[in-house]
Amino acid sequence: MDLKFNSSRKYISITVPSKTQAMSPHIKSIDDIVVLGINLSRFNKLTQFFICVAGVLVFYLIYGYIQELIFSVEGFKPYGWYLTLVQFAFYSIFGLIELQLIQDKRRRIPGKTYMIIAFLTVGTMGLSNTSLGYLNYPTQVIFKCCKLIPVMLGGVLIQGKHYNVADVSAALCMSLGLIWFTLADSTVAPNFNLTGVILISLALCADAVIGNVQEKAMKLHNASNSEMVLYSYSIGFVYILLGLTCTSGLGPAVTFCSKDPVRTYGYAFLFSLTGYFGISFVLALIKIFGALFAVTGMYGLVC
Repeated sequence: MDLKFNSSRKYISITVPSKTQAMSPHIKSIDDIVVLGINLSRFNKLTQFFICVAGVLVFYLIYGYIQELIFSVEGFKPYGWYLTLVQFAFYSIFGLIELQLIQDKRRRIPGKTYMIIAFLTVGTMGLSNTSLGYLNYPTQVIFKCCKLIPVMLGGVLIQGKHYNVADVSAALCMSLGLIWFTLADSTVAPNFNLTGVILISLALCADAVIGNVQEKAMKLHNASNSEMVLYSYSIGFVYILLGLTCTSGLGPAVTFCSKDPVRTYGYAFLFSLTGYFGISFVLALIKIFGALFAVTGMYGLVC
């Protein structure tokens, strides 16, 4: 299936090959790992790690700052799901643009897998954004520092991985150390609202599963980062749009944001742009080193 928009010499195309091409679990070739135009395949593993971690650190620090800035807008707190909808729309656009810059535009990962990934992505990002309406940012970071544990459980259940006592002990010590560091460094006292705690806990569970599913799918089908972002977030956009429409939550959010579009949509654009750059480096870490290693490097620096 080819989707093409012809306009003189310019066109946009997305090619979906036949089932034997797209669904084959026996792709042996290793494509170049390109992140935001940087071909990481030219570097050794250590350099790849530092480039990816530096990208995650820079962009997610800005991402977290803008996220808290958005929810500081008076009256915005009830519209966390609408922010996620806008964020998914921007991610889909960014992913489509990046996909046009690479030679292989085929969809390698099966559509059913993307539907699952999209559902999990909606859960982790939507619940996380919504939880900030009930929790302050330091509290959210404390919970995210515990993400290593569910990721390890997901690795065992989804990918059949095995971790020794040293791995489990290291994950526990790192999680506790990050929590202590966050509490000691924060000038704002944590706010443990029950609704917010439930939301962020569910977000972490979905986040733990999605990392392992993405790792398994990307390694099995050798998919690019831009493909993963485009399909998972565009399908997720449809999920959220249907949900907001059915619950009558779309109209009030659009009305509220239209009153101050520069602050709401302007912040949302910067929020989405930094998040897209950050997720590109995260997916590269997952593809090269695995979900647990990616989470360890990510939260060890960002938290």
